[in-house]
Amino acid sequence: MTAPLRDLTSNWAYMVIASLAWNLKIWSALRIKPSGIAKQKEDQASIKTKLIGMEFRTFRDRVLMVPAQIIRRSRTLVYRLLSYRPSVDWLLLLDRDIRRPLRC
Repeated sequence: MTAPLRDLTSNWAYMVIASLAWNLKIWSALRIKPSGIAKQKEDQASIKTKLIGMEFRTFRDRVLMVPAQIIRRSRTLVYRLLSYRPSVDWLLLLDRDIRRPLRC
């Protein structure tokens, strides 16, 4: 394990930040609830499995680092995706399931 910092407090903070990022990836993948017809459920379940097993660096590069333009217009935010790649579908699936209200 190589942490980029020199003393124990800095290394501890680095590890806490890394664990929070890892938890973000896992929690967002666990929020995916497959829905639709059987083929869609199967595809969504495979995406969920891929996201859970993915390394964080790959998750960051494929899912989070999507070129986008964020525009503020009259009390609304407009998100424009500037390019398409297959992992954009994963991002939209995560968005759909995260915006769904939690049921307790």
